[in-house]
Amino acid sequence: MERRHDLVVVIDFGAQYAQLIARRVREARVYSEILPHTASVAEIAARRPKAIILSGGPQSVYADGAPQVDPDLFGLGLPAFGICYGFQAMARALGGDVAKTGISEFGRTQATVATGGTLLAGLPGSLDVWMSHGDSVAASPAGFTALASTAGAPIAAFENVDAGLAGVQWHPEVLHSQAGQQVLERFLYDIAGCRPDWTAANIVDDSVAVIREQVGDAHVICGLSGGVDSAVAAALVQKAVGSQLTCVFVDHGLLRQGEAEQVERDFVATTGVALKVVDATEQFLGALAGVTDPETKRKIIGREFIRSFERAAREIVGESGAVDWLVQGTLYPDVVESGGGEGAANIKSHHNVGGLPDDLQFGLVEPLRTLFKDEVRAVGEQLGLPAAMVWRQPFPGPGLAIRIIGEVTRDRLEILREADAIARAELTAAGLDRDIWQFPVVLLADVRSVGVQGDGRTYGHPIVLRPVTSEDAMTADWGRLPYDLLERISTRITNQVREVNRVVVDITSKPPGTIEWE
Repeated sequence: MERRHDLVVVIDFGAQYAQLIARRVREARVYSEILPHTASVAEIAARRPKAIILSGGPQSVYADGAPQVDPDLFGLGLPAFGICYGFQAMARALGGDVAKTGISEFGRTQATVATGGTLLAGLPGSLDVWMSHGDSVAASPAGFTALASTAGAPIAAFENVDAGLAGVQWHPEVLHSQAGQQVLERFLYDIAGCRPDWTAANIVDDSVAVIREQVGDAHVICGLSGGVDSAVAAALVQKAVGSQLTCVFVDHGLLRQGEAEQVERDFVATTGVALKVVDATEQFLGALAGVTDPETKRKIIGREFIRSFERAAREIVGESGAVDWLVQGTLYPDVVESGGGEGAANIKSHHNVGGLPDDLQFGLVEPLRTLFKDEVRAVGEQLGLPAAMVWRQPFPGPGLAIRIIGEVTRDRLEILREADAIARAELTAAGLDRDIWQFPVVLLADVRSVGVQGDGRTYGHPIVLRPVTSEDAMTADWGRLPYDLLERISTRITNQVREVNRVVVDITSKPPGTIEWE
């Protein structure tokens, strides 16, 4: 199907920020994709981009073996924007000079704007920007105007608007860089001429057309987990092919309070989808009995889930005659991180997806394959899914089983569900749901500590609150919740959950700690 949107290709030179650049471009309502720096000029040209962005990278441009920009790339006549390493590589490829100034700059740095040009027009004469470099552009290529400088970078920004080329030494994609998004948008709109038409409404329309073309009149199956990705993927397919889709929800009894009901009631009410619910609580609790090792828990839950889903799939096949397609909630970061960012085929054998057995032959429908998480949420809102579902914090597949330290039992699940529901309700009431990336609540079921409740000595369990902030879950920091909020959560849990007499807060970043305890 013909692509309707302008494409910006982000060339990844090994930066930790390549995905962030691609996301910022999309926040400017322009579609973007990431290609590795090993992609040839022909491969880049074949994607027919409207513009190119060269990312930062960890190496020095003149070090042996450092990735270089093929000067032929600029022979394509495409607008290009260099960031940090990409800025230096662009300067070098076009005949400028890159050298060590003896001053490295890392973190917040002050840039002085000499002339705004097009890229920095209307911005203050001094900008706080985020730097990470040891080399600097000492001389601009012919035809370029130098726009800004810092103490360690004689030329920290330049442009050649006639050629559609520009760059900055700093990282405009990082939130710490003042006017960073504005600078990116100046390049995208004013220098590259990109159209800002990548919107949630357009994504829905495009996806529906692609799914209809792919599936035809065949039957489709989708596993719902209660999470936002599977819900949005299913809602998109439902909008495209209606009654050809059957969803399967395996309730393993390990979800948080109200989540199973939300899938069974709210999702069906919103989408009208045909839903097959498998109540497998007894099956999962039986398989987990006596198990305390975290990795064993995960493996058991994965195995039992596959068995339950497989049984349901066979029943659906028996009822409908055939199921040709399986919906998978793959996101764009999954594609990039697995090396499939180079336009990998949308349909592949299902066998590597969740370990489904080889005799169930499905093609894959992956409607979220080009999207980042924030875009998935926007699409969910566009499709009218309940806010509680769209903005649900990421939740692990094994559910509360890995938030109970010790054996998973029905009683322990109820204790944790109650404590977790209180913590989530108070976070919502404080208006902080979207500030906290994830809020695991952990039951130390094998630990007991002395307490005093109702003038009597108690011997109850501790609950751990683990609020974290993150953009991508690769790194995370602990969420600085207000003391009065923590006090309310602690008081309510210890008053209402009689088995708990102590509430503690985990203030460890990632690294060294993981987000989940198990």
